[in-house]
Amino acid sequence: MTDSDIPRAHLVGINHVALEVDDIEAALDFYGSIFEFELRGQTEAAAFLDMGDQFLAVTETDESSNNGDDHRHFGLVVDDPTTVERRLEELDVEWLSIQGLDFRDPWGNRVQIVGYEEIQFTKADHILEAMELSDLEKSEAAIAELSEKGMAPE
Repeated sequence: MTDSDIPRAHLVGINHVALEVDDIEAALDFYGSIFEFELRGQTEAAAFLDMGDQFLAVTETDESSNNGDDHRHFGLVVDDPTTVERRLEELDVEWLSIQGLDFRDPWGNRVQIVGYEEIQFTKADHILEAMELSDLEKSEAAIAELSEKGMAPE
């Protein structure tokens, strides 16, 4: 790779994650049994699960792979990981012994659940308020990580 005079873009966050499934309705039922969400939109071959200023795109394909590897995954930030744990137990979804709260959906996509308070990812106050999550706070460890980067909340 060569150096260039063209500046590099900064990574800011996740716009969306796209998953391939073999049945849109089954995917909506599965994710709807774990998470509360609004549909941003839906077509015959895709559904868009709203997460405030981000979304999860679920696209129907002819063949869905159930043999994902342990490195490819996406992380979903939630307000209460314990609630997800309980839902997964209720649905008899097996956790992966990789780290934290990881599991595979019925199509082989590895999902990692992380609590908002424990990570650097921060939603603006007006976004949290609009999502009716204005009571979410960051842990001391997350604030320390943010402080090290000069991004601590005021």
